[in-house]
Amino acid sequence: MLRLLLLSGALGCAAEQAAPLAFTMLQLTRVYMGNSIFRGNASLNGQLSHLLEENNVTQVLPLEPPDAWARRQNEVITYLRNFRQLVMLFNKERPTKFTHHLCCHLGCRLYPNGTTQSFYEVTLNRTAFLSFHVPSATWERRWPGELPVAAFAQEQLMKYPITTQDLQYFLNTTCVSILQVQSARTGKVSGRSHTPLVLGLVLGSLGLLGMALGIFLCTGGSC
Repeated sequence: MLRLLLLSGALGCAAEQAAPLAFTMLQLTRVYMGNSIFRGNASLNGQLSHLLEENNVTQVLPLEPPDAWARRQNEVITYLRNFRQLVMLFNKERPTKFTHHLCCHLGCRLYPNGTTQSFYEVTLNRTAFLSFHVPSATWERRWPGELPVAAFAQEQLMKYPITTQDLQYFLNTTCVSILQVQSARTGKVSGRSHTPLVLGLVLGSLGLLGMALGIFLCTGGSC
Protein backbone atom coordinates (compact mmCIF):
# COMPACT_ATOMS: atom_id res chain seq x y z
CA MET A 1 0.00 0.00 0.00
CA LEU A 2 2.82 2.40 0.90
CA ARG A 3 4.48 1.71 -2.45
CA LEU A 4 1.25 2.48 -4.24
CA LEU A 5 0.86 5.74 -2.35
CA LEU A 6 4.43 6.76 -3.13
CA LEU A 7 3.97 5.83 -6.78
CA SER A 8 0.73 7.81 -6.99
CA GLY A 9 2.43 10.81 -5.43
CA ALA A 10 5.33 10.59 -7.85
CA LEU A 11 3.00 10.37 -10.81
CA GLY A 12 1.03 13.32 -9.49
CA CYS A 13 4.17 15.42 -9.15
CA ALA A 14 5.29 14.43 -12.63
CA ALA A 15 1.93 15.40 -14.08
CA GLU A 16 2.06 18.73 -12.29
CA GLN A 17 5.59 19.42 -13.55
CA ALA A 18 4.55 18.51 -17.08
CA ALA A 19 1.93 21.24 -17.18
CA PRO A 20 2.73 23.68 -20.00
CA LEU A 21 3.41 27.36 -19.66
CA ALA A 22 0.72 29.44 -21.33
CA PHE A 23 0.00 32.94 -22.57
CA THR A 24 -3.66 33.46 -23.42
CA MET A 25 -6.01 36.29 -24.32
CA LEU A 26 -9.78 36.41 -24.13
CA GLN A 27 -12.10 39.09 -25.49
CA LEU A 28 -15.88 39.01 -25.03
CA THR A 29 -18.05 41.41 -26.99
CA ARG A 30 -21.79 41.78 -26.52
CA VAL A 31 -23.68 43.62 -29.26
CA TYR A 32 -27.34 44.61 -28.80
CA MET A 33 -29.56 47.36 -30.25
CA GLY A 34 -26.57 49.41 -31.38
CA ASN A 35 -24.65 49.06 -28.13
CA SER A 36 -21.38 47.22 -27.49
CA ILE A 37 -20.06 45.93 -24.17
CA PHE A 38 -16.49 44.67 -23.86
CA ARG A 39 -14.87 42.37 -21.34
CA GLY A 40 -11.67 40.40 -21.45
CA ASN A 41 -8.30 39.57 -20.00
CA ALA A 42 -4.84 38.25 -20.75
CA SER A 43 -2.79 35.94 -18.56
CA LEU A 44 0.85 34.91 -18.54
CA ASN A 45 1.57 31.52 -17.00
CA GLY A 46 -1.65 31.65 -14.99
CA GLN A 47 -1.13 35.21 -13.77
CA LEU A 48 -3.53 37.92 -14.87
CA SER A 49 -1.53 40.38 -16.99
CA HIS A 50 -4.20 42.61 -18.58
CA LEU A 51 -7.85 43.32 -17.83
CA LEU A 52 -10.41 44.71 -20.28
CA GLU A 53 -13.58 46.24 -18.84
CA GLU A 54 -16.03 48.34 -20.82
CA ASN A 55 -14.04 51.22 -22.31
CA ASN A 56 -10.70 50.68 -20.65
CA VAL A 57 -7.85 48.20 -20.36
CA THR A 58 -5.42 48.01 -17.47
CA GLN A 59 -2.02 46.39 -17.12
CA VAL A 60 -2.00 44.17 -14.04
CA LEU A 61 1.57 42.90 -14.40
CA PRO A 62 4.34 45.43 -15.16
CA LEU A 63 5.13 44.07 -18.62
CA GLU A 64 5.65 47.55 -20.06
CA PRO A 65 7.05 50.74 -18.52
CA PRO A 66 4.47 53.46 -17.75
CA ASP A 67 5.15 55.60 -20.84
CA ALA A 68 4.93 52.66 -23.26
CA TRP A 69 1.82 51.32 -21.57
CA ALA A 70 0.13 54.74 -21.76
CA ARG A 71 0.51 54.65 -25.54
CA ARG A 72 -0.73 51.07 -25.72
CA GLN A 73 -3.71 51.86 -23.51
CA ASN A 74 -4.68 54.74 -25.77
CA GLU A 75 -4.58 52.43 -28.79
CA VAL A 76 -6.91 50.00 -27.07
CA ILE A 77 -9.37 52.74 -26.12
CA THR A 78 -9.32 54.05 -29.70
CA TYR A 79 -10.04 50.57 -31.04
CA LEU A 80 -12.98 50.11 -28.67
CA ARG A 81 -14.39 53.51 -29.58
CA ASN A 82 -14.12 52.82 -33.31
CA PHE A 83 -15.79 49.44 -32.92
CA ARG A 84 -18.62 50.96 -30.91
CA GLN A 85 -19.17 53.73 -33.47
CA LEU A 86 -19.25 51.18 -36.29
CA VAL A 87 -21.93 49.16 -34.50
CA MET A 88 -24.00 52.28 -33.88
CA LEU A 89 -23.75 53.27 -37.55
CA PHE A 90 -24.96 49.92 -38.83
CA ASN A 91 -27.73 49.78 -36.27
CA LYS A 92 -29.08 53.14 -37.46
CA GLU A 93 -29.21 51.90 -41.04
CA ARG A 94 -30.92 48.65 -40.17
CA PRO A 95 -31.94 48.26 -36.51
CA THR A 96 -32.00 44.83 -34.92
CA LYS A 97 -33.25 43.72 -31.52
CA PHE A 98 -31.15 40.58 -31.44
CA THR A 99 -28.31 40.24 -28.94
CA HIS A 100 -25.06 38.71 -30.19
CA HIS A 101 -22.13 37.40 -28.15
CA LEU A 102 -18.72 37.25 -29.80
CA CYS A 103 -15.81 35.53 -28.03
CA CYS A 104 -12.19 35.48 -29.22
CA HIS A 105 -9.77 33.14 -27.43
CA LEU A 106 -6.14 32.92 -28.51
CA GLY A 107 -2.69 32.16 -27.23
CA CYS A 108 0.10 29.62 -27.07
CA ARG A 109 1.48 26.88 -24.83
CA LEU A 110 5.05 25.74 -24.23
CA TYR A 111 5.52 22.16 -23.02
CA PRO A 112 8.47 20.88 -20.94
CA ASN A 113 9.82 18.89 -23.90
CA GLY A 114 10.10 22.08 -25.96
CA THR A 115 7.09 21.52 -28.20
CA THR A 116 4.56 24.31 -28.65
CA GLN A 117 0.90 24.71 -29.49
CA SER A 118 -0.80 27.90 -30.69
CA PHE A 119 -4.48 28.61 -31.26
CA TYR A 120 -7.07 31.26 -32.13
CA GLU A 121 -10.74 30.35 -31.73
CA VAL A 122 -13.86 32.43 -32.24
CA THR A 123 -17.36 31.62 -31.05
CA LEU A 124 -20.58 33.42 -31.99
CA ASN A 125 -23.51 33.16 -29.59
CA ARG A 126 -21.64 30.38 -27.76
CA THR A 127 -21.29 28.29 -30.93
CA ALA A 128 -17.98 27.55 -32.67
CA PHE A 129 -17.68 30.09 -35.47
CA LEU A 130 -14.13 30.42 -36.85
CA SER A 131 -10.68 29.14 -36.00
CA PHE A 132 -7.21 30.01 -37.22
CA HIS A 133 -5.10 27.14 -38.54
CA VAL A 134 -1.68 28.36 -37.46
CA PRO A 135 0.61 26.13 -39.61
CA SER A 136 -1.03 27.27 -42.87
CA ALA A 137 -2.08 30.77 -41.70
CA THR A 138 -5.65 30.18 -42.84
CA TRP A 139 -9.04 30.83 -41.27
CA GLU A 140 -11.48 27.94 -41.15
CA ARG A 141 -15.24 27.95 -40.61
CA ARG A 142 -16.50 26.00 -37.62
CA TRP A 143 -20.19 26.87 -37.71
CA PRO A 144 -22.35 23.71 -37.94
CA GLY A 145 -24.03 24.24 -41.29
CA GLU A 146 -24.17 27.06 -43.81
CA LEU A 147 -24.04 30.60 -42.47
CA PRO A 148 -23.40 33.54 -44.84
CA VAL A 149 -21.80 35.66 -42.14
CA ALA A 150 -19.23 32.92 -41.43
CA ALA A 151 -18.25 32.71 -45.08
CA PHE A 152 -18.00 36.49 -45.33
CA ALA A 153 -15.93 36.86 -42.17
CA GLN A 154 -13.58 34.11 -43.33
CA GLU A 155 -13.18 35.78 -46.72
CA GLN A 156 -12.46 39.18 -45.18
CA LEU A 157 -9.94 37.88 -42.68
CA MET A 158 -8.01 36.04 -45.41
CA LYS A 159 -7.49 39.32 -47.30
CA TYR A 160 -5.15 41.00 -44.83
CA PRO A 161 -1.57 40.09 -43.84
CA ILE A 162 -2.23 41.25 -40.28
CA THR A 163 -4.82 38.51 -39.83
CA THR A 164 -2.86 35.83 -41.70
CA GLN A 165 0.96 36.01 -41.88
CA ASP A 166 1.35 38.52 -39.04
CA LEU A 167 -1.03 36.59 -36.81
CA GLN A 168 0.79 33.37 -37.61
CA TYR A 169 4.11 34.99 -36.66
CA PHE A 170 2.63 36.31 -33.44
CA LEU A 171 1.25 32.93 -32.38
CA ASN A 172 4.24 30.84 -33.49
CA THR A 173 7.11 33.18 -32.64
CA THR A 174 6.27 36.17 -30.47
CA CYS A 175 3.87 34.41 -28.15
CA VAL A 176 6.17 31.40 -27.76
CA SER A 177 9.24 33.58 -27.14
CA ILE A 178 7.47 35.17 -24.17
CA LEU A 179 7.02 31.74 -22.64
CA GLN A 180 10.58 30.69 -23.42
CA VAL A 181 11.91 33.71 -21.57
CA GLN A 182 9.49 33.01 -18.73
CA SER A 183 10.66 29.40 -18.59
CA ALA A 184 14.33 30.44 -18.47
CA ARG A 185 13.65 32.85 -15.63
CA THR A 186 11.42 30.87 -13.33
CA GLY A 187 9.40 33.05 -11.04
CA LYS A 188 10.09 36.26 -12.93
CA VAL A 189 7.73 38.01 -15.31
CA SER A 190 9.59 39.04 -18.42
CA GLY A 191 9.08 39.43 -22.15
CA ARG A 192 8.68 43.17 -21.84
CA SER A 193 10.08 43.96 -25.29
CA HIS A 194 7.52 41.69 -26.97
CA THR A 195 4.41 43.08 -25.30
CA PRO A 196 3.77 45.97 -27.75
CA LEU A 197 3.77 43.53 -30.66
CA VAL A 198 1.45 41.19 -28.77
CA LEU A 199 -1.20 43.81 -28.11
CA GLY A 200 -0.76 45.53 -31.46
CA LEU A 201 -1.27 42.41 -33.55
CA VAL A 202 -4.10 41.07 -31.45
CA LEU A 203 -6.02 44.33 -31.49
CA GLY A 204 -5.47 44.68 -35.21
CA SER A 205 -6.86 41.23 -35.90
CA LEU A 206 -9.81 41.70 -33.58
CA GLY A 207 -10.54 45.07 -35.17
CA LEU A 208 -10.82 43.54 -38.64
CA LEU A 209 -12.85 40.64 -37.31
CA GLY A 210 -15.18 43.04 -35.53
CA MET A 211 -15.66 45.02 -38.72
CA ALA A 212 -16.38 41.91 -40.78
CA LEU A 213 -18.88 40.60 -38.27
CA GLY A 214 -20.45 43.97 -37.51
CA ILE A 215 -21.56 44.45 -41.11
CA PHE A 216 -23.94 41.52 -40.65
CA LEU A 217 -24.57 41.21 -36.96
CA CYS A 218 -25.82 44.79 -36.86
CA THR A 219 -27.74 44.74 -40.14
CA GLY A 220 -30.05 41.83 -39.52
CA GLY A 221 -27.58 39.01 -40.12
CA SER A 222 -28.04 38.88 -43.90
CA CYS A 223 -25.58 39.32 -46.74
